[in-house]
Parts: sequence; structure tokens; C-alpha cells
Amino acid sequence: MPALYLSHGAPPLADDPLWPGELAAWSARLPRPKAILMVSAHWEEAPLALGATRTMPLVYDFWGFPEHYYTVRYPAPGAPELAEAVRKVLRGPGTPVQDIPDRGLDHGAYVPLVEMYPEADIPVLQISLPTLDPARLMEIGRRLAPLRDEGVLIVGSGFFTHNLAALRQSGIPGWSSEFDDWGRRALAAGDVDALLDFEHKSPAGRLAHPRTEHFAPLFVALGAAEGELASGRSVIDGFWMGLAKRSVQFG
Repeated sequence: MPALYLSHGAPPLADDPLWPGELAAWSARLPRPKAILMVSAHWEEAPLALGATRTMPLVYDFWGFPEHYYTVRYPAPGAPELAEAVRKVLRGPGTPVQDIPDRGLDHGAYVPLVEMYPEADIPVLQISLPTLDPARLMEIGRRLAPLRDEGVLIVGSGFFTHNLAALRQSGIPGWSSEFDDWGRRALAAGDVDALLDFEHKSPAGRLAHPRTEHFAPLFVALGAAEGELASGRSVIDGFWMGLAKRSVQFG
């Protein structure tokens, strides 16, 4: 299976005239996963945590939206076998793993999955971001990489630029387009060193990501695809409410 980094949008993504179709077309071109491992920007927990391994209510981790966004359902099967496999590959010094069995999928996980796999018939496991340090997240991705050979789709879910000040502006802010162009070129060149140090190496990095949790899942995907970074390609690009929705496939 490939490894993905996708920009997950927000609950109103479902109402966008273009983006849901882009996500659906992307998943239609992928091999069918045996299971999906999601790493979302919206769950930071240390040590690394495994979410529910049975179907649980979704986590509506947003406020102030119309009521219908709180009635979305995504009853994907749990993935206890995948959870055990994750424990095995992560087991080792410096990588403690905990279980939070009542933690359902948050919107960074279910919002894109509703569009990509609407039948909710593929087992899904969500794991937390135990750190925002890019190098440590890449190492976690490296340890998870063998799961790809077992039919597991590894998905890092964030947003390629994420500064909500863009929502209060008209058009595309310069910092968003500049960072997106820099990231596109760095990914195309396989320049992992620049990506790891994006806060200093990129233009407007601190404006594009005042806090870095939405870029962090990229590094899990990069680690899981190490050795295949030359195969990386942007599958979705463009902007949504001023934010770059670039999404990338490796392998």
C-alpha cells in the first residue's frame, strides 16, 4: 500500500463543490486497503496512544457549526489486529504505547474518510501524535512502514497550511501560496532535510503554521515511505478558504 499525507479540511468540506470528488477519485485509484491507520493533527497524546479498536461514537472536536455537522456518522469497524501489529512494530526503547479504548475517530480522521470510503466497511485505527518533533515522527513512520506490506494504508491527516487568520481574509494570503510552492518543490526534490527544518527553511513557515500540528502528520508518512520519496506526487492541490489543500501520495 502507499502512504498518504492529506489535507483533511473541516466539517464543511462535505459541502464543497470540488474537494469531495477529488478525495473520492483518489481513493478509487488506490488498491483496496485491508485496514487504515490514521494519524490526525487533532489528537496529540503522549505516550503514543491507540484509539478504539471497536466502533465508537465520533469525536466532534469543533464548535459553533450548524447542527447537521454533529449528526455525521462513520461506523467503521475497529481494527484490533492492526492495533496489535502497531504495538509490535513500535515496541522498543523510547516508544511506549498506551491504549485509550473509548477514543473514537476525530474530524481529522472521519471527514476525509467519509468522502474516500463512504461505505465505512474498512477497519480503521487512529493513533495519536506523541510529539510534534519532525525527526521523532519520521522515526515512528519508519517503524510503521512494514505494515504497508500487510495491506495497511497509512494516512497522515493535517493541512498543508494552517493559520485560521486566512479565514478572515479574502483571496489566498501570500504566506499560504509561498509556503505551498516551497513545499511542492521540496517534496518533488525529496529534500527531507529542508522539510524537517521547515520552520526555518521555508518562506513564511511560522505564518503558514503558527502551531505545527497540521504539518506534523506529513513526517509520519515520510518515514513510512522512506526509500520511495522519489515516487511522491501531489494528488490534490489548490486552496480552500485561503489554505493550501495539497495532498501527497508516496508509493
